[in-house]
Amino acid sequence: MARQKPIPRKARKDFRSLTLREDYNRGKQLRRDKDEVQSISNSIVDMDSAILYYFNEVIKPTVTENKETVKVPLMYASPERWVSVQKNGFMRDKRQQIITPVIVFRRTGMQKNENMPTNKIDPSNPRNFQIFTQKYSQTNRYDQFSAQLGITPNKEHYSVVMPDYVTLNYEFIIWTSYIEQMNKIVEKINYTNNAYWGEPGKMRFRSRIESFSDASEMDAQERLIRTNFSVEMYGYIIPEEFNNYMTTKKYITPKKIIINMDVEKSAEEILDIDDKGSGVSIQTPSADVFGISTSNPITFTAGTGVTLSNDGVGFDGSQPLTQNISIGQSVGTTDSVTFNQITSNTLVFGNPTTYSYTGISGSVNITGSLTTNGNVTVNGDMSVLGTLTAQEIKTTYVSSSIIFESGSTRFGDTTDDTHERTGSVNITGSLNLNGYEITEISNDSGLTDASSTTLVTEAALSGFSAAEVSTVQTYLRKQYYKSSNSITTSTASFAAVSASAPDGYTATDENDFLFFINGQYMEHDALTIEQSGSVFLLQVDTDGIGYELESDDEIIAIGKFNS
Repeated sequence: MARQKPIPRKARKDFRSLTLREDYNRGKQLRRDKDEVQSISNSIVDMDSAILYYFNEVIKPTVTENKETVKVPLMYASPERWVSVQKNGFMRDKRQQIITPVIVFRRTGMQKNENMPTNKIDPSNPRNFQIFTQKYSQTNRYDQFSAQLGITPNKEHYSVVMPDYVTLNYEFIIWTSYIEQMNKIVEKINYTNNAYWGEPGKMRFRSRIESFSDASEMDAQERLIRTNFSVEMYGYIIPEEFNNYMTTKKYITPKKIIINMDVEKSAEEILDIDDKGSGVSIQTPSADVFGISTSNPITFTAGTGVTLSNDGVGFDGSQPLTQNISIGQSVGTTDSVTFNQITSNTLVFGNPTTYSYTGISGSVNITGSLTTNGNVTVNGDMSVLGTLTAQEIKTTYVSSSIIFESGSTRFGDTTDDTHERTGSVNITGSLNLNGYEITEISNDSGLTDASSTTLVTEAALSGFSAAEVSTVQTYLRKQYYKSSNSITTSTASFAAVSASAPDGYTATDENDFLFFINGQYMEHDALTIEQSGSVFLLQVDTDGIGYELESDDEIIAIGKFNS
């Protein structure tokens, strides 16, 4: 018989010290060579392959040439080929013939998908689980003994690391010979927007197609129909191993969990061994198998007003004992409870409202009348929704106020007291203010009564002032701007009328006006004015002013004109 070759000394391990390590777990040392479940991984190449499969097997772009259906090939462009395509604008075969129809694509970039969770679990210690149930087999047998003892098949647990969610960008170019062919291909590709691209049974990835752009060209020799579009693929990367740790790990559940229990019965009393040896059956334990009794029983004794169904009977736990506790009357929430007398330091009613010897805490709602022979003190506000009737109402706040039975009132006790009211005040009778009697408030704008006990309103005073001073004020406020409409050598005419001065005021003359010729002030010494009907005349002493007026001069007058 062949003997096993000993392990070299340098390769030997101290298994005793190995079992003392915190990370040592024999349950994790499982073989994977015979597993039907393979390690889960996904790479960038897998996502490139998903595009190739989806175009060739799902989209299947085709064109019709000479009444024949031609499949449009899809090619992944290498960097050299892509540069050539960008330079020439088309693809050629080995014989330098332009290839149409054809679809070429390349991967242009990859970014982190920030819309997905970024809290990655330690890749060397995965926590995401996928459970597979192992059926009965030679190593996991089913028999009557196992079924009766609760031995169940093992379950295989496979854990996989958290993937990296990424967004891959691809650029596509389509060439055809005719626009009709291009339209059919674009329609097919566009219909798959936001679909999951990939091979059945493998990982699939949601892909979003950007807008299509027409890049067709035409020269004297060749006619090329070209369309460019880009694809954004939402993928994920799962490496097969990380730092010599497999990212897919296997765990196996135990077949049976045994919990030990100390009982007062023997195994023969609890377990009924079948005479035929076919198995083991578990008896239903009697009531006292796991019973607990006390050496000193608990005894309940009825008291005043309380009745027990088993008064004075001790309870040691060996037998069940039911005690019904009752009182002389029902005290349910809907019952009428009667007591001869209740003595308590505090009574609490629902809201809650508390009645104690110190007072009432909470809200009190009284339906009916309330009579008290003593004084009532309210520390807060008091609202009376009905009529308040009192022989005398007296308020005290620094100073006092009294409302007498006759209706007379007195507020304050000194002249420096301040009384504030909000709202309207309706007074019937006279008002005495610091010894002065006021009998009425008049709205007579003529002030004809000249009463010493009457106050006038703002409207009356305004009407009186307007009537008395309106003429004078109107004249004093007049200041209008006029421009001459006719000029002779010494006279300037204005279509205006000068204002007349009221009685008691100096008549209007040239000093009530300012005159400017071509923007220059004109001295009053050489000026006189005259009103001729509806024409205002400015007479100029040309010798005194030193020049004559001309027809194209501009003379401005500012002063007391009628509007």
